[in-house]
Amino acid sequence: MRKPSELVKATKPFAREQRLLSWWHLLSTLAVLAVALTVTCLDVSWLLRVPCSLLAGLVLVRLFIIYHDYQHGTILRGSRLADGFMLLYGLLTLNPPSIWNRSHNHHHKNNAKILGSSIGTYPVMTTEAYASAPWGKRLLYRVARHPLTILLGYFTIFLYGMCIRSLLVNPKQHFDSAISLVMQAALFAALLLFAPPGILLLTFLVPWMVGAALGSYLFYAQHNFPEVQLQDRAEWNYVFAALKSSSYMSMSPLMHWFTGNIGYHHVHHLNAHIPFYRLPEAMAHLEELQNPGTTSLKPWDVYRCLRPKLWDPAKGRMVSFQGT
Repeated sequence: MRKPSELVKATKPFAREQRLLSWWHLLSTLAVLAVALTVTCLDVSWLLRVPCSLLAGLVLVRLFIIYHDYQHGTILRGSRLADGFMLLYGLLTLNPPSIWNRSHNHHHKNNAKILGSSIGTYPVMTTEAYASAPWGKRLLYRVARHPLTILLGYFTIFLYGMCIRSLLVNPKQHFDSAISLVMQAALFAALLLFAPPGILLLTFLVPWMVGAALGSYLFYAQHNFPEVQLQDRAEWNYVFAALKSSSYMSMSPLMHWFTGNIGYHHVHHLNAHIPFYRLPEAMAHLEELQNPGTTSLKPWDVYRCLRPKLWDPAKGRMVSFQGT
């Protein structure tokens, strides 16, 4: 087994973008999304339009992962065309670059710390801190980690968390959040006023809700799974955070495509400059990455990820509100 510094060094050969492949993944994903959304607008059977609406929601997740890699500087760096598209994408999808970069960079630098890791991710409290917290703070904590908050991620995580809250906290620093809100409202209003209700539902609401819900859950389960390990700030180690506090999500090849391989999350946290299409390659070649904490999208595994709520330092694991 390599030392932490040696393991990080061993990932560097995989942290090389293949520019043509990056463009292929972006353009082919956009093509699939365009076809799916076009069908939702056609005067054809709902038996065809509804599946295409759900398909569009899944493809939005993949497109978000491409945007996520771009924001890390992993793919398409230095391309003005990509810069323009990604800026438009981030604003239109309630992921303004200013808040996304600040919160997500903080997440990568603080993931798995018992204290200080709540920015850019779901909050974690210890059993002791929760027991001594005032009822209002406990209520907010329960709401933040509630399954409905994840399911309604379009409203809770993206509309409010990414845009409204960041704008209220620091309007000058996050002015792009206001632009994002205006663009989203304008798109909704245009469809409401000038398009049939079916298009508003199937072309806008369903894809956005499905994509946001799946994306919110993926981000939750990547760091909230039964085997997750946390550390005190003084003991925190970047490699430990990647290998012990970031999960691998087992999926079918099709779901790995829809989710842009983000299920290889422990690999991504070890080196965020590995392009999403090279994460499986890195895991296959590095022995230390082949025994991660694993979960899946199966109902039982979803339940096992949603049940733990608090970190119990004495037991060294996450427990439910009842301490089990």
